[in-house]
Amino acid sequence: MALRLSASRVFSRTTPSIRAMSSATDRVKTPENYEAVLDKFAEIRACAVLRTATSEACPKAMQAAIDGGFKIVEFTLTTPDCLSHLSDFRTKYDGDVMVGCGTIMNTEDAENAIDAGSEFIITPVMLPDVIEWCAERNIVCVPGCQTPTELINAYRHGAPLQKLFPGVAGGPMWVKAVSSALPMLSINPTSGVDLDNAGEYLSHGAASVGLVAPLFDPVAIANGDFDTIAQNAEKVMANVRAVGPYQRKK
Repeated sequence: MALRLSASRVFSRTTPSIRAMSSATDRVKTPENYEAVLDKFAEIRACAVLRTATSEACPKAMQAAIDGGFKIVEFTLTTPDCLSHLSDFRTKYDGDVMVGCGTIMNTEDAENAIDAGSEFIITPVMLPDVIEWCAERNIVCVPGCQTPTELINAYRHGAPLQKLFPGVAGGPMWVKAVSSALPMLSINPTSGVDLDNAGEYLSHGAASVGLVAPLFDPVAIANGDFDTIAQNAEKVMANVRAVGPYQRKK
């Protein structure tokens, strides 16, 4: 009995370190996977960013965007049943459409998103703990940033792409000025990007863009008019393709 108690105590003492080691290495992706995600962003250069008020509208709206030509999509956690829909689309389009998760606010959100099949992580603001958690695991994280200081800090914490959110005065010219002064950045504007100016953002130095309400017209979604969403997708993707691929900074 004494032997069993001793062994139990040893196991109890070592369990926390084993757990710590496990938590530091769980959900790790390969370097090749990390590079493939960044290559896809550089090739496609536009992401469909969806948030809907109802669960029912979510898959219909995202399907319309994909039908219109989008090959990178983001489901946001503010959408009801977000992770369930994300998982379904990852299963359906694995290897064709790259699926990510947005409105990630902490590492637990990131864990849940990766477990559901997310291939990249988007945060609405600059969260160093989430960026570093992702960087340690070869997971691409695109954090929201408002200023050049936040953009460069996100880069220094390990974010290979930096989301410009919310929109800034000057739009494409602001991106041109900042990307020229800080050429190590790869800026991803989201707010302020529409069907007509997406190509302008890209030609002025943006690495990629995110499309939200201009693509997913709230009135069209409310009316169940998903053909309009597909037509919006076709229009903006034609403008994006005309600019050509992004030359990654390695």
